[in-house]
Amino acid sequence: MSVHGEFKVPGGKLVVIDGEREGDRLTRTVLSGDFFLEPDEALGALTAALQDLPVDIALEELTQRLTQAADGAVMLGFAPRDIALTVLRALGRASSWFDHDFELIETGPLEPAVQMALEEVLGRQVAAGTRKPALRIWDWASNAVIIGSYQSVRNEVDLDGAARHDVTVVRRVSGGGAMFVEPGNTITYSLYVPDTLVAGMSFAESYAFLDAWVLRAFKSLGVDAFYTGLNDIASAQGKIGGAAQKRVPGGVIHHVTMAYDMDAATMTEVLRIGREKLSDKGTRSAAKRVDPVRSQTGRSRDEVIAALLVEFEGSYGLTPAALDEAARAEAEELARTKFSSEKWLYRVP
Repeated sequence: MSVHGEFKVPGGKLVVIDGEREGDRLTRTVLSGDFFLEPDEALGALTAALQDLPVDIALEELTQRLTQAADGAVMLGFAPRDIALTVLRALGRASSWFDHDFELIETGPLEPAVQMALEEVLGRQVAAGTRKPALRIWDWASNAVIIGSYQSVRNEVDLDGAARHDVTVVRRVSGGGAMFVEPGNTITYSLYVPDTLVAGMSFAESYAFLDAWVLRAFKSLGVDAFYTGLNDIASAQGKIGGAAQKRVPGGVIHHVTMAYDMDAATMTEVLRIGREKLSDKGTRSAAKRVDPVRSQTGRSRDEVIAALLVEFEGSYGLTPAALDEAARAEAEELARTKFSSEKWLYRVP
């Protein structure tokens, strides 16, 4: 069976692998691309290292084999690991954005516990292959504080303040920090993708990779956004939003929340936020609003979301799809039995 794989190195060149899969081996493998390589003989050495490969060879082992074959050759625009990742793509063990048909899942406003439950349901379905990879833009039905999977409720939330402001406290499946959200004042989105899309990537690489389209969308709005640290989207004017991930067998749940325009005074009555966290959210005083998306773009929330969707659809394709009733019912039941339970919320007191 003939196989073919391509990988465009971020900021680099295109690497292409062609070959034949014969049983549990990859044979007659050909390496090509628009990269630069010196001396010429290095191409033969790298190609020889790709012959008669076990189809289940580990990425690290193959990278080491190619590094030894390169033997100090000058490789411009690619590296041994990029060739190894291209081999995995040819074998179907890694994929690209263009290998998938993405759906835009539309749900309407949801209560916080249902939002949390739906993440688990959709992520599990995509990982199992029973649902296409998907993008979801969240609509919040009420105020909420969402704490990370490993955070302490006692350390992060003022429960009396939450009660005064009618804020529901929920715990999500992913790690990271607490978020305060208000309907219409935040932009939250999720990606549900097979793990093949980030195969061979470190956690840090996968964060930036899965949000690269968002940076392009912000550039279209006049904001020179970039990734900083492990999981933050920012510009020279300050932090815009933060990402979190949950890996499940076969898939990745990746979600981002960006502050559009929130009242920091309310936020600081609900979250236990010191000066360090306030500075991270782009404000020095609780008297100021947290509004990096609104102030940096000068656009309405709907216009920003529209720009995000235009960029994603133009880059990877996107088909709108209403949430099916079976998934909605499963999420509502999970919200009741797990995400609204004290056992889950106070798993870390």
